[in-house]
Amino acid sequence: MNKNISQAKSLKGEITVAADKSISHRAVIFSALARGKSVIRNLLQAEDIQSTCRCMKDLGADIQEINNTLIINGGGLQGLKEPDRVLDCGNSGTTMRLLTGLLSAQSFFSVLAGDHSLNHRPMRRVIEPMQLMGAELQGRQGGNYPPLAIKGKKLKGIEYLSPVASAQVKTTIMLAALNADGVTEIWEPEKSRDHSENMLAAMGASIKVDGLRIHLQPGKELSAQEFQVPGDISAAAFFLVAATIVPGSELKIYNVGVNPTRTGIIDILQQMGANIKLENQRTIGGEIMADIIVTAAQLKGVKIAGEVIPRLIDELPVLAVAMAVAEGESEVREAGELRIKETDRIAAICSELGKMGVAITELEDGFRIKGKEQPLKGAKVDSHGDHRIAMSLAVAALVAEGETTISNAGAVDISFPTFWDTLDKISR
Repeated sequence: MNKNISQAKSLKGEITVAADKSISHRAVIFSALARGKSVIRNLLQAEDIQSTCRCMKDLGADIQEINNTLIINGGGLQGLKEPDRVLDCGNSGTTMRLLTGLLSAQSFFSVLAGDHSLNHRPMRRVIEPMQLMGAELQGRQGGNYPPLAIKGKKLKGIEYLSPVASAQVKTTIMLAALNADGVTEIWEPEKSRDHSENMLAAMGASIKVDGLRIHLQPGKELSAQEFQVPGDISAAAFFLVAATIVPGSELKIYNVGVNPTRTGIIDILQQMGANIKLENQRTIGGEIMADIIVTAAQLKGVKIAGEVIPRLIDELPVLAVAMAVAEGESEVREAGELRIKETDRIAAICSELGKMGVAITELEDGFRIKGKEQPLKGAKVDSHGDHRIAMSLAVAALVAEGETTISNAGAVDISFPTFWDTLDKISR
């Protein structure tokens, strides 16, 4: 699928964005491990979440969908069963990594596989802590790549100093730790998104968080809950940037999750000079939600690295677009994790924005951009099959002279199937 986009005069209106992908994954998995009936409202309707639901059903989870609401009758921490087929994770790295932890501590054999892209994404960062807990796993190239064969068994709790600030890594360990013998402690180098900790605490797990340390005592069953999934800040990010850089724009985005571990994109855009305000803040199910108002603004360059990176890792491709139209030089460092996403996002965003005339230099762990070197120009660009690259290029096209053609634009279905319709609704 190709998508043609021309320069926008302004963006105006009121919208909602796709439901939070991280919370949706976790709500499905944790609810299947709880005892009783959990209700999940506003679950993200996208391919990655369908992959998680499909895998959990193959593991025996009782999942029913009624009017965009998911009802899961959980059978407890040991209520799953051995699947009679390979568990297909599709393109979802979150599904595969989290289920690696879950299945390592079950009492049966299972195999995790994905599409061509996922089967070439490294899994070492979750396999190593599982092996430290005593898990038996095998995969391609010494266990680093899927498919992964897992012989579930009783694991032991560990103290683990994570080499990276990764919500997927710590959630993988916590899912295994729920069924392990002994306490598990996880230390992060920087704070990563904490949806799992919030959810487990709400469900009655014996979990304590002290700064960068997570302490989890196994043995307590999880209690069924009702969840209201907020709008995804990662999905809202494309419209935050778009409404900031397209002159004359004014946009209101309703019901967005603004968990402090996820709002790095707002902090950095405001640091660059963006006009972004939060209204109607409230807490539902342990997660903070708000309505966000954004109006057009002139931006200045910024240099980012360190502890803010885990708080905006998924938003860095679209932030590169904001940097391209900002005054002065911008730089992103310590973001090497971008190279092991759905595609190498550092290489992809540098290549494609370069086609549009952006003065962008690829670095080993990030990129450098000289903003406003020349106006962006419409071009033929490629999403590389990556949903976030596709949407970032769409934002760039809104301020580019002429028409931009994005190939493989259907990749947005991974996380935001209504993206194109939403963009058309507000474009003038």
